[in-house]
Amino acid sequence: MKSALFDLPVQIVETIVENAFGWLVVVNKEGTIIYINKNYCDFLEVEREQVLGKHVSGVIENSRMHIVAEAGKEEIADLQYIRGNYMIANRIPIFSDGEVIGAFGTVFFRDTKEWMQMNSHVKSMLTKIQSYIQEIDRSVKYSLDDILGNSGQIQSLKEKVKMVAASDISVLIRGESGTGKELFAHSIHQLSNRSHQPFVKINCGAIPEHLLESELFGYEEGAFTGAKKGGKRGKFQLADGGTLFLDEIGDMPLNMQVKLLRALQEGEIESVGSTSPVKVDVRIIAATNRPLEKMMEEKRFREDLFYRINVVPFMVPSLRDRMEDLSLLIDSFIKKITKKSGKRISSISDEVIEKFHQYSWPGNIRELENVIEASIHLTSSEMITIESLPDYMKESAVYPVGKKNLKDILEETEKRILTQSLSKYNNDRIEAAKALGISKSSMYEKLKKYGIE
Repeated sequence: MKSALFDLPVQIVETIVENAFGWLVVVNKEGTIIYINKNYCDFLEVEREQVLGKHVSGVIENSRMHIVAEAGKEEIADLQYIRGNYMIANRIPIFSDGEVIGAFGTVFFRDTKEWMQMNSHVKSMLTKIQSYIQEIDRSVKYSLDDILGNSGQIQSLKEKVKMVAASDISVLIRGESGTGKELFAHSIHQLSNRSHQPFVKINCGAIPEHLLESELFGYEEGAFTGAKKGGKRGKFQLADGGTLFLDEIGDMPLNMQVKLLRALQEGEIESVGSTSPVKVDVRIIAATNRPLEKMMEEKRFREDLFYRINVVPFMVPSLRDRMEDLSLLIDSFIKKITKKSGKRISSISDEVIEKFHQYSWPGNIRELENVIEASIHLTSSEMITIESLPDYMKESAVYPVGKKNLKDILEETEKRILTQSLSKYNNDRIEAAKALGISKSSMYEKLKKYGIE
């Protein structure tokens, strides 16, 4: 049957061929260029009429088009260095009556960076339909879509995830407990080129010091009393080819910091009881809520390890520093918890919203979710009221005594009041200062102290 394509006017076919590919070149069996589109000519800075009829090797740097045209073997997603950039190209032989008569080549990405960015973008889109995908890496629970927030800080961090995910660069995620540091770690792995490899997590602060080495590096049979027959693989071996998430790395003992640093520098580990090192290919994502700079001054955290893991720092803001996201988070948690519990909640009182805005949220988003869950179970109506809140939230002022010292609590409270005052008076600093009963110079000093813009 005759193809409908042959019934199209020549101009239409030419338009399709000219624009369907980014860059396109066609050669005959001898490697002579018989067609090249305008996009390719613009990149090469040549006129089409000048290169038609010329051998492709004299026009396109490091070309293999003539080799494919001669051998008849396709080359897919091959790297080609042209004019200072690595291109990703496809080269396909053209057959007629079983014989090779030429070849055509296309470039889909102008350099490897563009490919990695597109790769991360595609993976980000796939997470939106992951419930329909059969083969999902069950070790990764969260995606970028699970990180809720419209604040500038959160949106900036999400863009940063997309930028660094495709590389193997080490990432240190910092922030208070309950801010969602683990969600960022999962998202980075899921958008990376290691997404189909293992994602392995270890909490460096939850494992006794004498067991941490064997947990990280594994052990050989007979390495110590009670060792399993056949030995045991450590987290590094389990994560080989994938990502190792070192949670609470600030709680790692000094002696283990030395061994971890060696593993990261050398790319190899030694199991407990072994005398021969084993190569491992692991990307490191670390997280902590500890003040590492202060710990380095006190010689409780190694500087060389800090600079090894802190290649790309992520600072996840506390909930009180992104209160504009509070309503979005509340709505999301109510939907999530009511769906799970079966309870019907249609609204939340203004009094509760005001209480939430006044509260310091030392447990951050994790605490907010727990409070919403408790309130849903404690309410007898379809509205969350003050009576629905956990007892400690009903008090007029709740401060994280025992978790923070008095100086930090006072500074945190002062910062929150300053922020609320500016918000109330539409960022008019003079009016806010008057309302607080302080001088204009004092107001500016305090804003500078807390980094409030």
